[in-house]
Amino acid sequence: MSAQVEADVRTISPEMPAMFDGMKLAAVATVLYVIVRSLNLKCPTAAPDITCQDTPLNRYLLKSCPILTKEYIPPLLWGKSGHLQTALYGKMGRVKSPKPCGLRKYLPMPDGATATFDLFEPQGVHSTGDDITMVICPGIGNHSEKHYIRTFVDYSQKQGYRCAVLNHLGALPNIELTSPRMFTYGCTWEFSAMVGYIKRTFPQTQLIVVGFSLGGNIACKYLGENPANQERVLCCVSVCQGYSALRAQETFLQWDQCRRLYNFLMADNMKKIILSHRASLFGMSSSNMEAADLSRLYTATSLMQIDDNIMRKFHGHNSLKEYYEKESCVHYIHNISVPLLLMNSSDDPLVHQSLLTIPRTLAEKKQNVIFTLTLHGGHLGFFEGAVLFPQPLSWMDKVIVSYANAICQWEKHRPQCQ
Repeated sequence: MSAQVEADVRTISPEMPAMFDGMKLAAVATVLYVIVRSLNLKCPTAAPDITCQDTPLNRYLLKSCPILTKEYIPPLLWGKSGHLQTALYGKMGRVKSPKPCGLRKYLPMPDGATATFDLFEPQGVHSTGDDITMVICPGIGNHSEKHYIRTFVDYSQKQGYRCAVLNHLGALPNIELTSPRMFTYGCTWEFSAMVGYIKRTFPQTQLIVVGFSLGGNIACKYLGENPANQERVLCCVSVCQGYSALRAQETFLQWDQCRRLYNFLMADNMKKIILSHRASLFGMSSSNMEAADLSRLYTATSLMQIDDNIMRKFHGHNSLKEYYEKESCVHYIHNISVPLLLMNSSDDPLVHQSLLTIPRTLAEKKQNVIFTLTLHGGHLGFFEGAVLFPQPLSWMDKVIVSYANAICQWEKHRPQCQ
């Protein structure tokens, strides 16, 4: 009996390693497949998809900004994943971010609020020799101290631009609110106050309006609200905005592209900002907030719940639908007559593809609009690099400054350009 068992063992043993090796290979192959699929390593790189009318200005801009028509190449190992581009932007902002020196300005608002912005003087002469100021509106809950803003400001300064960066009301942790109100999705009051200050203080300057994400909505809404707001404005650039909050809210409840998870994370960040100003927002006698609103804030798990219970009440909107309708630039953007560059990424996990019909249709109908859609870039990522490590300056930074430079040259030498 013992001899028989030994014979069976000797018969089976040589086959066991081969079977385990096969299982290991299968596991490795599965992991590699998941990595390749999740990182989109097989996805090709391509030049941005451009939508615009055939006009002398647009032909000049595309010729003067070759970066718009050349292939955008993200870092090879992770740059084709919109999630990783977005996560790196959110966590790190930029690589080796500079620290430009500016002056913080405080502007009293009619309702008792105090708007703040940071002013950065140019570090050289602009290529046209003119005085040009970039007025910049950051993304949701952002301010001038964010890494991606610092990187863009430093690059713009070196190109001869003065930069004014709005600090969203309540976004700076060390600045107390002076009224029971903070920034909202589309309130343009603070941005308008900053632009007005720049126009009064520098009567010879011309303006380049730049908005990132939520800031793009505010910038476009500001320009479209009143034709007078476009005076002395050379152009506007909007990056990674969603155009319509009403249409976007439906997509934020979907699990597609993990959008529901992003919704939860952004809501958690908004809760922290609101609660950091709890005394001002809920304690002042002029506040519209009640104790029940604070209780609902603690249990909120989405931006829509926070908007409905807190944000819409800052401006007295009767419903969430009314709030989103009134504060979305989609109802104002068609009034913009200055050159307008709208930039989005196909793999942006925060902006659903259905929302991109808005800028595409606008560019097809209006001569002053160029819509640029990249294959990769995520939400405000647009990192560039060879294999693993990204470059300090992003593709987005280069495009904005290149477009602004071309617009300035066109205005300076319009007869020759035409």
